[in-house]
Amino acid sequence: MRVRLVKSFDFEAAHWLPCFPEGHKCRRMHGHSFRVDVVVEGEVEAEKGYLIDYGDIKKAIAPIKDRLDHYCLNEIEGLENPTSEVLAAWIWDRL
Repeated sequence: MRVRLVKSFDFEAAHWLPCFPEGHKCRRMHGHSFRVDVVVEGEVEAEKGYLIDYGDIKKAIAPIKDRLDHYCLNEIEGLENPTSEVLAAWIWDRL
């Protein structure tokens, strides 16, 4: 059987978007409450009866969340222009 599991994590962070024009509100420092959904899809292992241990997902997420939570995203290497798209790719590369 094929299943799709979702584990969400939240973090708070500040950022500004230097790619926006001068005077745009997103170019100023501001903060967000972010939510990230980690989705795992695959076949249930017959012997185990599950796809993946949620604890393993949580362990994979922990260092990412620790690096982002209550930080200024622009100060993190690779997030100098932290649009949602750039942030999603940055997180994906670390999972």
